[in-house]
Amino acid sequence: MAREVTHRYIDPLAQVWIGAARRIGLRVVRTPDAYAATDGRGTLAIATDTELDADDSLAQMIFHELCHSLVEGEDAFRRADWGMDNTGPDHDWREHACLRVQWLLTGRHGLRGVFAPTTDFRAFWDTLSGDVLADRTDPSVQAAIVALRRSAHPPWAPALGEALAASARIAADAAKFAAPTADARPLWITVGAPPAPHPSGLPTGAGAGTCGTCAWRFEQRGASRCRQADGRVDPAWPACERFEAALDCQTCGACCRAAYHSVEVSRRDPAVAAHPELVVDRGHYLEIRRSGDRCAALHGGTVEDGRTTRYHCAIYDDRPRTCRDFTLGGAHCLTARRRVGLTL
Repeated sequence: MAREVTHRYIDPLAQVWIGAARRIGLRVVRTPDAYAATDGRGTLAIATDTELDADDSLAQMIFHELCHSLVEGEDAFRRADWGMDNTGPDHDWREHACLRVQWLLTGRHGLRGVFAPTTDFRAFWDTLSGDVLADRTDPSVQAAIVALRRSAHPPWAPALGEALAASARIAADAAKFAAPTADARPLWITVGAPPAPHPSGLPTGAGAGTCGTCAWRFEQRGASRCRQADGRVDPAWPACERFEAALDCQTCGACCRAAYHSVEVSRRDPAVAAHPELVVDRGHYLEIRRSGDRCAALHGGTVEDGRTTRYHCAIYDDRPRTCRDFTLGGAHCLTARRRVGLTL
C-alpha cells in the first residue's frame, strides 16, 4: 500500500537559515546553474548539493551571502549579486570585508569552523587572527565596521543574531556525537566554545590590549569609564571587540569629513584673515568652505595600493578655534569616527 508523504525533512541548520533569509527579505531557491547569485528582486539562488563541495552547507552559503548584503548595504538587495561584478578592482577588498564580518559574527558563537567560507578566498580567511579590525587604513576593515553596525539593525536584526544563536545550539549538540572516521572528518568537530562575555557587556575581543590601553577609556571622578560601554571599566580587563589603540588623526580625518557638515568660525577668528579663500559668509555666520563631503582644507584619504593615504590639514597652524577645541578621543570624536565607519 502506497504511503502518502506529508512532510519533507530539511537539515536543521538549513531550516534556520532559510527562515532567517526569508525574515530578512530573501527567498532561497536551489539551482544547478549558479554557485550563489541574487537577482535584485528578492531571490537568492544557491547551487544544489551535488554542485557544492563536501565542506559546504546551505546554511553557510546563505550566511555568507547575508554578510555580503551587510557590507553592501540595504540598497544592494535591489541589485543583482549585491552590485558586485566579481572582476573589478574593488572586488577583492569587498570580499575581504565580507569575510572579516563572517569571522567576527561566527566567532561570537564558536562557529568559525562550521561556517568557514569555501570559495577561492578561503586562503584569506585562513590568515585571519587576532583583531581583524585593527588596520583602519584598510578599506575592507572600514567596510566591515559599517557592516557590523548594520547587523544590529533591520532588516538583518533580529533574524541574523537569532539564527546564529540557534545554529550555535544545534552545533554544540551535534558536536557531542561527532568523531572522525577513516574516510571523513565531520565539520561538527570544529565547533568551539563561545568566548566568555566581556565584563563590560560588549562582545569579547581578540586583540592584545586591555581596557587600560584602549582609546575609549577616560577618567571621571577618579574612576575609569568607557565611552563605548557607557559605564565603568577595570583597566586590567582584556580588550573587547571594540578595542582601539591610541588614535591617530592622520589615519582618521573623520571630524573634517562627512561626520560633520559645517565648521562655523567667529568673524574674529585669525583663520578668517589668514585664509579668506576658505571662508564662506552665510550672512548670519561664517563657515569653512566644503569640498564635496569634506572641509576644503583637508587633504589625503585616497586609496593607494590597498591602503588609505594619511590625512593632513593644509591650514593646521592657522586652523579655526572650533578645530583647536575638538578633543581627540572625546565623545564627539567617537561620534565622528562612527559616522564615517572607523569605529564600531
